[in-house]
This record gives sequence, C-alpha cells and structure tokens, in this order.
Amino acid sequence: MVLKTWEIFFKYHHLGGLLLVALVAAALYVKHDISYWNVVKKRVTSKEEQLATKHDSTTNCDFFSGRWVYDDVSYPLYKEEQCSFVEDSFACEKYGRKDLKYQQWRWQPHHCDIPRFNGKAFLEKIRGKKLVFVGDSLNRNQWISLLCLIESSISPSSNKSVTLAGNLLYFHDTVRHFSVLISFSPPFFMHLFNIYILPFEIESNCDDVSWHHQMEHRIVRIEAIEKHAKHWNDADILIFDSYVWWLNPTMTLLWGSFESPDAIYKTVEMKLRRYEMALNTWSEWLEMNINRTKTKLFFMSVSPYIFRHVYEYCRGDVLRQCYNRSEPINEEESFISSNQNLMGVAESTIEKLKKRGLKIEYLRITRLSEYRSDAHTSIYRKFFFTLTEENKKDPITYADCLHWCLPGVPDVWNQILYDYIMKS
Repeated sequence: MVLKTWEIFFKYHHLGGLLLVALVAAALYVKHDISYWNVVKKRVTSKEEQLATKHDSTTNCDFFSGRWVYDDVSYPLYKEEQCSFVEDSFACEKYGRKDLKYQQWRWQPHHCDIPRFNGKAFLEKIRGKKLVFVGDSLNRNQWISLLCLIESSISPSSNKSVTLAGNLLYFHDTVRHFSVLISFSPPFFMHLFNIYILPFEIESNCDDVSWHHQMEHRIVRIEAIEKHAKHWNDADILIFDSYVWWLNPTMTLLWGSFESPDAIYKTVEMKLRRYEMALNTWSEWLEMNINRTKTKLFFMSVSPYIFRHVYEYCRGDVLRQCYNRSEPINEEESFISSNQNLMGVAESTIEKLKKRGLKIEYLRITRLSEYRSDAHTSIYRKFFFTLTEENKKDPITYADCLHWCLPGVPDVWNQILYDYIMKS
C-alpha cells in the first residue's frame, strides 16, 4: 500500500509542483494588488489634500515662483480711463500706447493661485486703520495701483479723495461708513529720473516735493530719520521699498544739521556701505519705535530697472530693453538685471531685525517683474520735460524702463500684498 502511494506521488509529482507554484503566485498577486491599491489610495488622498491646501490656504504657497499667462477674459482688473487716480506718469494708453496686450497677462504661481483682489473685503479688513507706503516713485506706482484696485470694487458715488500735505499724499474713503487712511510717504521727492532717492525717510536737501526734481546736487543726512518717520510711526501697516537711486556713482553724506557750521560733509562712492548705513538708521528707528503687536511691516524687493550697463543719470550709454516690447521675456532669456549686492544688504538687514524679534515680510517681486519688460511705461507717459518727436525717435535715451504702466505689474504686487494682509 505504501509502495503504491509513492508510485502515484512520483507519477504525478509535476502536477503537485505546478499547483503549489500557482498557489504561491496567487498569494503574491493578491498581496501586490492590495499594496498597489493602498498606494493609489494614498496618492489620491495626498492629491486631495494638496488641492484642499491649494484652495483653502495659501500660507505655504510660493507666490513668487511661476509664469505669466495670457488672459484676456479676466484681465485687466480695471480700465485705465475708469480709474480717477491714475497719474500721467503711469497712463500709457492715454499717452499713445496702442498695443494694450500688456494689460492682459496674469501671474500664475506654479502650485497655487493668487486670490483675486476684493476691494470691499480689503476695506473691511483695514477699517479704521492706517496703511502707509514709504518709498520712492516705484512705491508710489504701487500705491496708485492699489487705489485703482479699490476704486474698481466700490460704489462710483462713494466719498473718496486724495490730498497732498507736505510730503504725504492721503487717500480717504468713507464708503459704507468706512474711515480709511491709505497714504504714500515719499522720502524726499516722488519724481522719476532723479539722481537718487532714499526711500526710508532719511533727511535730505530735497524734502520739498514742489521743487525736488530741480535739485541736482543732493545731500543726505545719513543718520537722520525722525523728521519724516513721525508721520507714520502710528501706522498699522507699513510697506517700504528702497533701491534704484542708490545706483548713482557718488552722493554726499552729511553728519550734523544743514544749519550747523560744524556739520561734516563727505562725498562717497561706496554704494554698499552708504546703503547699509541708511538701512541701519531705518532699522534702528523701527526697533525703537514700532509697536510690534500692532504694526504689520512689509519690504518690497527690487523692482527691476531694465539695463545692461552702468546707470548714469538715466542718460548716456544705457541700453534699455523695454521700448517696443510686446511680450513678456521668456524664462530662458530672463536675467537678473538688478544689483545683487544691494539686494543682499537689504535682505541681511531684514534678517537681523527678525533675529531681534521684529518681523518684516519680504515680498520677492523682483523675478516675476523682470519677465515683464513689455509693461514699462517706455515713452508712453508724461515726462517732466517736453518729449519731442525727435526725442521719441531715440528711445534708447528717453524710454522710461523703470516705472510701470497701469493697469499692469504693480497690480500683481498688490494682489500678493492683499493676501498677506487678509490672512494677518
């Protein structure tokens, strides 16, 4: 009987082996299948979580990494002629620009969306508060953009106005019983094409905005800030900028007062050092005077000035690249035209303040702005001198590749700023 059993086993052993292999393979397949669907489930869940994060919160989103997308459906966010605040310095359509495609590009971050600006929600958020832009004409460019964005969202009959008082421009609005103050505080002057601008309220001989553009030899009190800072030390939101006018080869620094016979004047070339000294004066004032539980601080990174060679009073051998551009620069051909060393000084100053407990949100708008050489005002703006037809034939000399047409790039800066403020 035993012998018979072994005979059967040896006769059919190959069938048993096949059956065993099949059972093992089936077990492995089921295990692999379960693992595969677990992975799929995790991936789907992760994707859903990413989408939820994308749409529900932009706290961790990098707004500053992305691309420009042509969108003639939802852009521009307002019309130039419908904004009562657009100044002639930024009114490109009014001054003859026919190609308006520059108004219809939307900045698209890689992994999220920038919230659309809601003027009514913004006014509700800053109800009874004081928001101040402190800086040069580029900060004024952004300030005007913000006013246009707000105006496009509120009733045409609302009581709104802009008034100039000394170095301060005030915007008032009492729509729906709001009392809002949004002001622009220029450091010395608000006029483009000057030799330099010190945008942190450091005193100079150019403080009078009625004639500052006529001042060719400008003197800066490098350690004096209180004269101007007293106008915005009670602000709830402060937005600073500083850069382009520090590129001038030389400037005169003053220790002491203009009236003092013992004052020390020194003409210097040290761009980084003098910039660092000014930011030190600014940062020390912030540290001593800002209410850290009340005031929200922002610093705009460099708004690029498109050029290849040395900046020389906006004239001379300067090859500007914004005239007759109708498309954004491709990412492959983009470059940082801005002075990296000066940017590093600003970033270092902000980081030092952070370590000392004073947080400043650094809005890195440089790269996204550099793609938009098509959106500068170029020759399509009002100049502080008569631009003749002969001048217009020489755009290399006369094109303004510093400031921006409105509507345009500063609207994106303000959309990003809007999100930070709304979530604060």
